[in-house]
Amino acid sequence: MLATLPLLKNTDFPTIKRDILNILQVNLGYLCNQQCQHCHVNAGPKRTEIMNYNTCQQVVDFLRTNDSITTLDLTGGAPELNPSFRFLVTSAKAMGKHIIDRCNLTVLLIQTDLAEFLASNQVEIIASLPCYLEENVDKQRGSGVFQDSIAALQKLNKLGYGHDLPLNLVFNPQGPTLPAPQHSLEIDYKKFLQNNYDVTFNQLYTICNMPIQRFGSTLISKGNFASYMQLLRDSHQDANLATVMCRNLISVDWQGYVYDCDFNQMLGLSSNIHISQLNAANLPGNPVMVAEHCYGCTAGQGSSCGGALA
Repeated sequence: MLATLPLLKNTDFPTIKRDILNILQVNLGYLCNQQCQHCHVNAGPKRTEIMNYNTCQQVVDFLRTNDSITTLDLTGGAPELNPSFRFLVTSAKAMGKHIIDRCNLTVLLIQTDLAEFLASNQVEIIASLPCYLEENVDKQRGSGVFQDSIAALQKLNKLGYGHDLPLNLVFNPQGPTLPAPQHSLEIDYKKFLQNNYDVTFNQLYTICNMPIQRFGSTLISKGNFASYMQLLRDSHQDANLATVMCRNLISVDWQGYVYDCDFNQMLGLSSNIHISQLNAANLPGNPVMVAEHCYGCTAGQGSSCGGALA
């Protein structure tokens, strides 16, 4: 895989400083039952990096001792494949934290009791469905993934997700383009999925493809890296800087090391601080490590783990 960091280090991206930490995003490992073309984590079935129980316990300890954190955001890979996933969920739930599971949907067909577990703990599901058309999803994620995803969504709907329990979907562009406007695309998603599959959900989040890891390597190999970066730079909006996710979120990797965001984690842009050594009260005012890929968060409507910023 072709490295993108050497092409991203030199940047004139604006300075960003941290605010109060509210969201702890934890990457439980790069193991995944899917291997998607746009994946900025380069996750897949053969990845062996996975957070162990001791590190998960350190995450729980950090949550317990830092009251400003209201949300535990669990991601991967497929975070549910980590044996300590349910320990983290139940521990955070006991502390009254809001919990997010970034789910690829098809994992719900592998662990047959997983959907019920998530519902019983009132876990918010943010599920990746990069298009509402079967052909496009299977092209990006593999044959049969779309129909399995629909089956998982129907199962979640029966448990109250998309109604009393929050179920949000994520859209990624198929190639080196910006996402369509989030609100109008959400209307299209809801209409199509309801009419064709009787599937309902709460919100659609549009997320820009980051020029790192698998997607970045593909851009380089196809000669599209420079033009895509120019698109991101040309589409930058200063107004998005106020609400980028790195202001009130930190990302923790599978070994427990802390990063400004999940994208910096994948590039190895770290201060080498471990979660066991971090005090959230010391974070406000500190600068965020930035590079050229940060334009992916401020381009157009903006893009974060919670969808468009504008």
